[in-house]
Formats: sequence, structure tokens, C-alpha cells
Amino acid sequence: MQIEILQLTDGAKKAKGTTVVIDVFRAFSTACYLMAAGAERIIPVEQVEEALQLKKILPEAILLGERSEKKVPGFDFGNSPTHIRNLDLGGKTIVMTTSSGTKGLMNALHADELLSGSFVNAGAIIRYIEQKNPANVSLVCMGYEGLRPTQEDTFLAEYIKARLTGQPTNFEQMKNMLRTGDGARLLDPANHMWSPASDFDLCLDLDRFDFVLRLVDEEGMKVLKMTKVN
Repeated sequence: MQIEILQLTDGAKKAKGTTVVIDVFRAFSTACYLMAAGAERIIPVEQVEEALQLKKILPEAILLGERSEKKVPGFDFGNSPTHIRNLDLGGKTIVMTTSSGTKGLMNALHADELLSGSFVNAGAIIRYIEQKNPANVSLVCMGYEGLRPTQEDTFLAEYIKARLTGQPTNFEQMKNMLRTGDGARLLDPANHMWSPASDFDLCLDLDRFDFVLRLVDEEGMKVLKMTKVN
């Protein structure tokens, strides 16, 4: 198994094999909480305009997304797990657009298979890859707006690679570094209207969920669907 860690949108374009597109703060953590709240599927799109067009076709869909970490005007929700984790989303379709994560999924055109990546389902991702045992694994760190690397996404890629190759990991050390590093923005009171401080711990609740989110074709669209992993 060849494992490669790639960075940003350019990295997504180079990804091959089984590919994990990583966005810890906060898109693909939020996506897991959406599924845990009962959502049936998430339709990721790159552009706000695409999301608005899909809303016309799927009027019952929920619009969720951010730009510069703030909720897109007119959308139902921003990109915060705190704001959606206690909702009943049973059977709902979510249309999601974010500055980093969904952009990565849409640009990983050469991947054999696409998963979203976050710490909250890291163990399930690792088990899924171990069971599939692909020849190539790409771990794509989407960073901030797909333009500059961030600690949290690189940490997760390193964590997954270490676990797959039998190397030691220290998640608590990573979490402590994030508290004063790139994760500090989530703890800044100035950002709490769109990014509550509780998002920090919700996004770093290691192995909270026992499923992966796979990008699959459904009714002519690319959608994220849940797959349980034993």
C-alpha cells in the first residue's frame, strides 16, 4: 500500500487510488454530525450558485455552507456541528458547499474512490482502508480555503498514515497544539456567532462515529452516503 499525503486543491487534483479528502475544521466533521442526526445524503458542490440551483430542483433540501467560515446569506445553516448536532434531520437531503472540503471532493477527479475525512470518524476510515487494502491511498489536506495548509488537516493525514503503517500516534499532543495553534480561531470569542467554541471539541471528538462517508453516484449526482464499518 502506497500512502501519499497531499496538500490543498492542487493536491486533490493529483490524488489517485482510495482518496480521503480531509477538512477537520469543520466541513467533514459537520458532515458526520449531519448523518448522525439522520440526514439521508449530502450533495457536496463547489459553488454557492450550484447549491442555489439544486435548491430549485430539490425544494425540500437543506442548504448548508460557508464562505470565510461564515454562513452563506440565505442558507439554512453555516458550517458548525454545534448548530446542527441536536436536530432531527431524518431522511433529509443536505446541499453543502464549503471553502475547502467540498472543493476538494469536486477536484479529486482521478481518484478511484473518495471518502471525506475528519477525526470524528478517523478509526472507521482506517478500518475501511485496511479492509479494502488498495494499492494507492491519497490523503488530501484541504487546509484553509484550499489555499494554505493548516495543522489540523495535516495532523489527521499523519495520524491516518501512522495508524495504517503501524507507527505510534499521539492524538492528545495534536489536540493541545491545535488549542493554541491553528485551532485557536475556533476559540476566539470574536468568531462565536458562526463558530462556537464548542465546535473545537466536537471536531476533535476522536472516533465518535463508526461510519465513513463515501462519494457515490446517485440519480446523476455525486452524493456523500454513510457506510458503517465494523
